[in-house]
Amino acid sequence: MKKWIIDIRLLRQIDVPLVVVTLAIAIFGVMNIYSATRISSGTFYLRTQVIYILVAIVICYIILLIDYNLISNYSDVFYWIGIVLLLATELQGTVINGSNSWLKLGPLPAIQPTEFLKIALIIIIAKKVSTMDGSINEPRNLIKIIVYTMIPLILILKQPEMGLAVICIFIVSSILFISGLNLKIILGTIALGIVVCFIAWEVLLQPYQIARITSFLNPEAHQQSTGYQLINSKIGIGSGGFWGKGYLNSTQISGGYVPFAHTDFIFSVVGEEWGLIGTGTLLISYGILLYRILKISKMSKDILGKLVCVGTFASLTFSIYQNIAMTIGLTPISGITLPFMSAGGSSIISNFMALALVLNISMRKKKINF
Repeated sequence: MKKWIIDIRLLRQIDVPLVVVTLAIAIFGVMNIYSATRISSGTFYLRTQVIYILVAIVICYIILLIDYNLISNYSDVFYWIGIVLLLATELQGTVINGSNSWLKLGPLPAIQPTEFLKIALIIIIAKKVSTMDGSINEPRNLIKIIVYTMIPLILILKQPEMGLAVICIFIVSSILFISGLNLKIILGTIALGIVVCFIAWEVLLQPYQIARITSFLNPEAHQQSTGYQLINSKIGIGSGGFWGKGYLNSTQISGGYVPFAHTDFIFSVVGEEWGLIGTGTLLISYGILLYRILKISKMSKDILGKLVCVGTFASLTFSIYQNIAMTIGLTPISGITLPFMSAGGSSIISNFMALALVLNISMRKKKINF
């Protein structure tokens, strides 16, 4: 029984501000999910999101029980499980919104393996780099990292999930940059990733998928098709003004004019109902969350902990930026969710798992004699 209880001395070292701000964002997310879906689905999405959060918290607790160094020893196992799940998705996946990125496992809800592979990628790249003893610029070490990155990247692009592929590139590039990789090599790696994405664009994407991605450049020209979602998202956010229309008082969202408002376009709900005050507060909350991750990275007792924090920081930063930017027409529309806010089990659980690893590192930043 005792092995399932976290030592109080470890708990005293946990980053409380990070825990508080993460839970606050998640609760705010549940509120906005309910607002976006109450008319069409009642309390269904509210209840399922609460269940996902509770499951995520239980998984987080289990992760906190185990020293992150021990977890990293199984990085290859986690990585190859992720690859197997991606292959299973390729063969037996479920197509949702034009993307074959979902996998049904028996009676369980469909999962998106790519979300969990991001965590495995962070752990394995951080582990491999941390054992290279500063020799990351050696060709054999660099080739090893590229291979570990390209295998899932190719499978993700085949789904196709361009947004998640870019996140993986951003994660690996950030870890390599902090590790002291030559800047020219980093730029070359990014260029290689862009070339791969371009090839995927030309070979794998269907015309309707390309239209969905490029419609943000001129949504008015596609207002009855691919531009419809973005146009109404911008109308909703703009109509919220400074104070917002008030909780549960949206018109664009409640009227069903913004498809997937509870998932990819949850920021539109915040903008319309909570206004500039609400969106600003959310951005500040994300800023605090990311700052705490960076602080934990700097205080980490070893290079592994530092790199895991950097990978998590990179993943969350890009996801936050891309999701918000696409809802206001700055970037192409993708399937990237807003961390801790959007509805969905794979997204919420995987993001909580990543935060649990960071909290695990914060708890063990000092050596404790048991």
